Amino acid sequence: MWLLDRFLARAITHGHMIVTDYDGKTYEYGLADSAQPPLRIRLTNKKAANHIARYPQVGAGEAFMWGWLEIEDPHDIRDLILFVTANTKRIGDSAINAQSPLRKAVQKLAAKADSINLRSKARRNAEHTYNLTRRLYELFLDEDRQYTMAYYRDADPAQTSLEQAQRDKKAHLAAKLFIQPGQRILDIGCGWGGLALYFARHYDVEVLGVALAPDQIEFCRERADEAGVADKVKFELMDYRDVTGSFDRISSVGLLEHVGTPHYPQFYEHTARLLTPRGVMLSHCCGRAGPPGHTDAWTRKYIFPGGYIPALSELVTQSEKFGWQVMDVEAMRFHYSYTLEEWYKRTVMHREEIEQLYDPQFYRMWLYYLAGAEQSFRHGGMVNWQLLYVKDREAIPMTREYMEAEEARLRAAEDPPVWHLDPAIREAAE
Repeated sequence: MWLLDRFLARAITHGHMIVTDYDGKTYEYGLADSAQPPLRIRLTNKKAANHIARYPQVGAGEAFMWGWLEIEDPHDIRDLILFVTANTKRIGDSAINAQSPLRKAVQKLAAKADSINLRSKARRNAEHTYNLTRRLYELFLDEDRQYTMAYYRDADPAQTSLEQAQRDKKAHLAAKLFIQPGQRILDIGCGWGGLALYFARHYDVEVLGVALAPDQIEFCRERADEAGVADKVKFELMDYRDVTGSFDRISSVGLLEHVGTPHYPQFYEHTARLLTPRGVMLSHCCGRAGPPGHTDAWTRKYIFPGGYIPALSELVTQSEKFGWQVMDVEAMRFHYSYTLEEWYKRTVMHREEIEQLYDPQFYRMWLYYLAGAEQSFRHGGMVNWQLLYVKDREAIPMTREYMEAEEARLRAAEDPPVWHLDPAIREAAE
């Protein structure tokens, strides 16, 4: 416990935390506040403190998953993660994850190796992440199953439902693409088909959506059939590297995080080959506001194997090599933290059903993932990048005013889609 105690004594300066070790001994950090109850943590296994202190990002997550770390009411794991990271923000990540130079080097090399996503590995990684039970995603996502950042236009996110924020995200993306009637659109990493169907609903276009998770593609096809647009919106189970043909617009939302930095040249080269000379490509991805880094071991192991969140410099320098010109860059700050907060609340709302679908350990793992991701976008250095690429600068209007006008038109025209939203979620959203 001495190593964990040393770290917490240095890190916790705001708020009040009480940790009870497995032997019953208590440790207090920060200053008591009569207006706020202390955050009380209990370690139930004699290995817990050492497991957490050796490598906090992996150890803390596993300790919580395994039931070695418990948070007493009225707080939960989200409160703990946000509390600790808000405190440690001032001392930096290097202090949080203090390791020997050798261990740091090993972790970096492991992350690099994990980012090599050949076709067979890419499909396994996609299935690991997205081929979970359909019902799980119905329980915590919005009615359109948008598993990427929502767009909160109001300064107070509590005034906007997740459903509305996701509709606004689709309008924001579509407006940037400057879509024209009769065009062909490629949606790489199409998820559950919401954006591809949105394009079809608002424009006279043909869309091809591709992804690597079989259940996603099956669901997309069901939705296209139900909407009566299966002749114009097609979904294929394939690697984007196997797509052929010519497209006027390309969208990739939440894809580049799974491509892997060694494959960025291949991504930009192949998409440039697919896009018409006056075409436009929009990429939306999680990103680092600072320099390149590497994905933490817990996330690679349990949530996104092969995943990596890129720095802007990595995206721009690689795209330039293949004839792309970056015409617009937007850093989306804090939007994902609000999105993840809502996903977390909906997950907690359906704890019993999720534990029946899987087990209590999976439920705790999912909570830790959502809360940990939220803190990265709230207190850490993560943002969302939206980059607009062209091969010819005349492909889009000269000013951004076209985006604003089209986005307003789309928002005014968009009726909430009638899908199969869980009644409990609908009531909470209202």
